[in-house]
Amino acid sequence: MTAHISKDPLHGVTLEMMVNALVARYGWSELANRIKINCFRKDPSVKSSLKFLRRTPWARAEVEALYLDSLNDNGAAEPEAPAFNPWANSRITKS
Repeated sequence: MTAHISKDPLHGVTLEMMVNALVARYGWSELANRIKINCFRKDPSVKSSLKFLRRTPWARAEVEALYLDSLNDNGAAEPEAPAFNPWANSRITKS
């Protein structure tokens, strides 16, 4: 028997995991700029945010959408550094 594989990208991801991942990626101030919710602006904490998001479906939908966007942008967020930089160990000092 094969295991059922869900096509839902949020399957198994809790709201707390989403909030913690978004805070780690953006920080509270940038998160408040992206989603206009007071629980992210004034005295932000994971506990107060979870309490609000569980009661407010539109806010939870906003957080889920941003989380999914952050998963899709994960590879594009960091520019690739060149493998070899000939100027990195230069002996010429800048004046």
